[in-house]
Amino acid sequence: MKPRRLYSPGTIAHHPTSQSRTTMTLESATAVVNGFQPSEAVQRVLRTSLRVQQPQSKGDLVSLAMGEPDFDTPAQVRAAAAKALEEGHTHYSPLLGELELRKELAARIGQLLGGVASSSDVLITQGGTAGLSAAILGIVNPGDKVVIPDPTYSLYADLVSMAGGTIVPVPLAEDLHWDLEALADALQDAKLFVFCNPSNPTGIVHSRRELEALADLVAGTKTLVLSDEAYSDLVYTPEPFVSALEIPGLAGRTIYCQTFSKSYAMTGWRVGYLWGPSEVIKAAARVHNTFNGSMNTAVQLAALTALMTCGPDIERMHASYAARRELMVAGLNRIPGLTVSSPEGAFYLFPKYDVDMPAAEMVAHLRDFGVAVRPGSEFGRNGENHLRLSYAASAEAISLGVERLAAGLAALR
Repeated sequence: MKPRRLYSPGTIAHHPTSQSRTTMTLESATAVVNGFQPSEAVQRVLRTSLRVQQPQSKGDLVSLAMGEPDFDTPAQVRAAAAKALEEGHTHYSPLLGELELRKELAARIGQLLGGVASSSDVLITQGGTAGLSAAILGIVNPGDKVVIPDPTYSLYADLVSMAGGTIVPVPLAEDLHWDLEALADALQDAKLFVFCNPSNPTGIVHSRRELEALADLVAGTKTLVLSDEAYSDLVYTPEPFVSALEIPGLAGRTIYCQTFSKSYAMTGWRVGYLWGPSEVIKAAARVHNTFNGSMNTAVQLAALTALMTCGPDIERMHASYAARRELMVAGLNRIPGLTVSSPEGAFYLFPKYDVDMPAAEMVAHLRDFGVAVRPGSEFGRNGENHLRLSYAASAEAISLGVERLAAGLAALR
């Protein structure tokens, strides 16, 4: 039997037909790519999304655009992650998340409920973003009606579009709280209502009275409520923050979404969680397990350390945000033509300007004056003529940024 010839890579390269074959393969691949169309789910998001990607900051540009704490993650949390890795916690975690972390979260959720929350109804997610994604994609069918405030965090609408749902935006009242009459009309036959409290981008906090009014509006319906409470530790009102979980009239229909990103300055760690009705969490877990798989084990153990030890760190950061908030409010109130909202929570202000210029153009104009902010229109059509400013920045950056914003607006008068 004639032995089979084995070719080295170099020999194959000189095969008489290899070049023509390679050319044909590249041409075929180009033809395939040139004819490619994204899935209908992606195209729906592309058609409807209001989210914008700003150019990377350069030079001495002052950014008041980032919704991210400028604090480092507390030292003991970083140490806990390092210790977990040294101890060999480098393998797959259970798909719902580490049981010890889920038990601690369930205990805290139970305190809000005034009852018992099962750890089996807690899903640890790849940040709050993956939690929102898992919940919405696990609930919404094509054609389902989903109500969102306008303006609000822009990810909600994108996820509803991806699921094929119908987005029903509801304009806010003049004080940026819910217009309950408009909300009542919009909620008719809705599958889901999604909101954040405290609010991104407006910085307002929905009170117990508002949440109880929402409960009255959905009573006797099958409407689910998704409450994104990422900023719940960052509240500056005289009254304590009230979670949707504390409202008896919302029991049995509320999906609670949280993240470690804001309270614990852990944005880059990507750890969040969901809790809600068992069947909803099972559906969300199926989505999350398909898209993401299980969470990083060492990060979950670090998150548990954050829960158990970071109370003083939260208080320290809260005090700093409160001082920065006052600094920004005072500076903005001195700028002619700006209407400054009451910043009740989170770390955002949402001033309205009186210049006849779309928000996206205004943001580009202000960059020329050395300050980056976000356009209000990114968060909904009714955010037009507003800017979102973040005071999760140093006092120096806030002072200089507000000064440059004033100069930019003055140049348009």
